[in-house]
Amino acid sequence: MENKEKQNFDLPENAFRELKDGEEYEPVMKSGQTYREVSPWSVTWGILMAVLFSAAAAYLGLKVGQVFEAAIPIAIIAIGLSSATKRKGALGENVIIQSIGACSGAVVAGGIFVMPAIYMLDLQADFFQVFIAAALGGVLGILFLIPFRKYFVKDQHGKYPFPEATATTQVLVSGEKGGSQAKPLLLAGLVGGLYDFVVATFGWWNESVTSRIVGFGETIAEKAKLIFKVNTGAAVLGLGYIIGLKYASIICMGSLAVWWLIVPGMALIFPDSVLNQWDPTITTAVGDMSPEQIFKSYARSIGIGGIAMSGIIGIVKSWGIIKSAVGLAAREMKGKTADDKAVIRTQRDISFKIIAFGSIATLLLTFVFFYFGVMDFNLLHAVVGILLVTVIAFLFTTVAANAIAIVGSNPVSGMTLMTLILASVVMVAVGLRGNAGMLAALLMGGVVCTALSMAGSFITDLKIGYWLGTTPKKQETWKFLGTIISAATVAGVMIVLDKTYGFNSGKLAAPQANAMAAVIKPLMSGQGAPWALYGIGAAIALILDRCKIPALPFSLGMFIPLELNIPLLVGGTVNWFVTSRSKDANVNKERGDKGTLIASGFIAGGALMGVVSALLKFGGIEFDYADWWNNHLSEVFSIVAYAALIVYFILATKPGKKTT
Repeated sequence: MENKEKQNFDLPENAFRELKDGEEYEPVMKSGQTYREVSPWSVTWGILMAVLFSAAAAYLGLKVGQVFEAAIPIAIIAIGLSSATKRKGALGENVIIQSIGACSGAVVAGGIFVMPAIYMLDLQADFFQVFIAAALGGVLGILFLIPFRKYFVKDQHGKYPFPEATATTQVLVSGEKGGSQAKPLLLAGLVGGLYDFVVATFGWWNESVTSRIVGFGETIAEKAKLIFKVNTGAAVLGLGYIIGLKYASIICMGSLAVWWLIVPGMALIFPDSVLNQWDPTITTAVGDMSPEQIFKSYARSIGIGGIAMSGIIGIVKSWGIIKSAVGLAAREMKGKTADDKAVIRTQRDISFKIIAFGSIATLLLTFVFFYFGVMDFNLLHAVVGILLVTVIAFLFTTVAANAIAIVGSNPVSGMTLMTLILASVVMVAVGLRGNAGMLAALLMGGVVCTALSMAGSFITDLKIGYWLGTTPKKQETWKFLGTIISAATVAGVMIVLDKTYGFNSGKLAAPQANAMAAVIKPLMSGQGAPWALYGIGAAIALILDRCKIPALPFSLGMFIPLELNIPLLVGGTVNWFVTSRSKDANVNKERGDKGTLIASGFIAGGALMGVVSALLKFGGIEFDYADWWNNHLSEVFSIVAYAALIVYFILATKPGKKTT
């Protein structure tokens, strides 16, 4: 029976904190009751959102180089649809709409980071190959992640901030409650959205402030390669608030280690050297590069090595979880499992028997795809290819989930770059070179990239479902449909774009795919990779782990640009400030909770306006503010605007009058 009682849609007091011994989390939709979730309404709108946002995100990401996150806009649209049609009790349906629709962002990221490089390198690939690679990768990502659902969303409750899931959950809850209770989030969404919109569209002030704003800063950037940068966007500030001071500090430590120690150190040690053994496009001596160029050409690879080693450490530490998941699947296959009905609704997953058989079947299909469609009937190449894809995708699944849980950002481009390098080196070693080798490595990379992107995206969906009380089994089941539809849409858009503009014409941005194409060509001709830099990153991650410092957030800091890390620290500091000013613990908690709503509004507003801004650019409505941004006065304006935004945030967290 569907629940008909009047429902309290407030998130429980223990939603975002660690649970005490013996304490249980009871979600918004109670585990002992049933709710409307999967229905013709939710599935139809979920599919439409997947098609619409897959096409829009792929088109805009490739055309203007601006990738936006689809989950929050889809959640807002779902709320608007249920509100406009006066559909009561639609929270469960809205989660399903968001979950199916959010496949778009995951598959788009997996597709446009790698697949366009196929066309850029003048390789032959058809719709079928691109679609199958994206679809198989997405399905693998879902299957590999489900066994870790309980660990990430339940066992680690309150230990990870889950910034994007927090923001989406707050949007869905506020939409369901409506009225005055949704006002703080709506107002913050309006403020944050407009703030980011005027910067991205009109360029009223600079999006970043750097130490070059003063003459001394310009000098030390040029001579000592030391620089300080901060992005002044509202969405990134909100992200930092939800991440909190602890993780934000570790991320910034990693960033500063690269930007303030490694970048200047390389310029000091190799001032006249051109270190291009693995990349012939690098023709400038280290000492003649800007700090940004040194980071992009060299130092960022240290972060990739750190992320890879963090993945290995994570697998080792999660071995008990992996063994228990495999053991459970084995027991289910022997028929020694508990009745599905004995498990409470909110903890009911797809049968591990189905996951095991599904994983094997998907890997067999991938092998068949490699053998017939990619490796030209060479058994050795196909076997090596499937082994590489299986090991790397499984290894990095937990890394992607961890990264999303901590930072809300999936370092999928870095992990895919590592995949392409490993695939290229191994395939060259077994005799697959030239154009055939590049196509094989790129399609393998496409499968892995989509799998990792999907794993990161799906852990967000599952955490939202855990907080709100949806049935995981239903989310997991319908995620497959959204993935296949999104893969077909993305593949179609890429074919159309190649025929319309041509990926080699320069009319399409596709920055990540250009980077992948630049890396893979020399590798397939026998040149090396920056193994020494990867090794340094791996060693740093190992040392950090031995010192009990979380290696993954530190490595993410080394990989993500400085200007996107410092705002996380600013947001984390705001979190600490508003939750520690009062001697009354209840007041501190109330301010902290209200701050989470405001931060969620900033993220939601920024995401929604990012779509609008990108659409305007695509439609040819673009303002030229390059000269203004080259003027340091634009950075002064940015400091003033950022300070005003922070003051608004702090003042808005003050407890208001109680409303009934």
